[in-house]
Amino acid sequence: MHTTRLCRLCMLPCTRILSLVLVAGSFFAGDAQAAQPPEGFTSLFNGTDLVGWRGRPHLDPRKEAEGTPEERAKRQQEWNADMASHWTIQDGVIVSDGHGVFLTTASDYGDVELLIEWMLPAPCADSGIYLRANPQVQIWDPECERDFKHGNQKGSGGLWNNPADSPGKFPLVKADRPTGQWNATRIRMQGDRVTVVLNDQLVVDHQPLPNYFAKGEPLPARGPIQIQTHGAPMHVRNVFIRELPAAVK
Repeated sequence: MHTTRLCRLCMLPCTRILSLVLVAGSFFAGDAQAAQPPEGFTSLFNGTDLVGWRGRPHLDPRKEAEGTPEERAKRQQEWNADMASHWTIQDGVIVSDGHGVFLTTASDYGDVELLIEWMLPAPCADSGIYLRANPQVQIWDPECERDFKHGNQKGSGGLWNNPADSPGKFPLVKADRPTGQWNATRIRMQGDRVTVVLNDQLVVDHQPLPNYFAKGEPLPARGPIQIQTHGAPMHVRNVFIRELPAAVK
């Protein structure tokens, strides 16, 4: 990549982008379990409990809005009980057994920059990060032969549920670390456009994320961030966020 190219992550020269990525990466380095958020970011995980999170399945936001306030509260209580059964904190790390509801922010977000560190503790694990409750920034094991037919050997970080001909569906490069090692992901979303940096490498460059639940309609302006469960363990730590100005239409 030519050093004078303007990267879409924040429309700065690539040399400046590289320094920003390396600075962000420093917050994930080593074995620290409760790193301080970078300047301008707030932490979504306090290292102790799941305050600020709730349970929620893969669900059309329109369905979640249905029912009376009492019915919605009862439904959320059931989801939270399910979350408590499958999501735990171990040594300052969020641990999922791979089952049950998705771990979901209690707050909704619009345009954001998200820093998150994740680790797949077992081979052939599969997970993802939902933005505004829409799938997804893909996370999976690139060495798992079972999923070669789906393109996992290309690596994590792509917008997996995008159309097959979308340039954002698969990552630009495979940047995953081996199973059992931590991966640092930086996601920037403005409007419906998503940029993903995985382990200091640009893997998705300003590509649109379609509305999964209402094909052809605009993506919701706001929604929760979700960490997917997909039948295999998933570990998460150091989750930081900052809200961005709304994208210019």
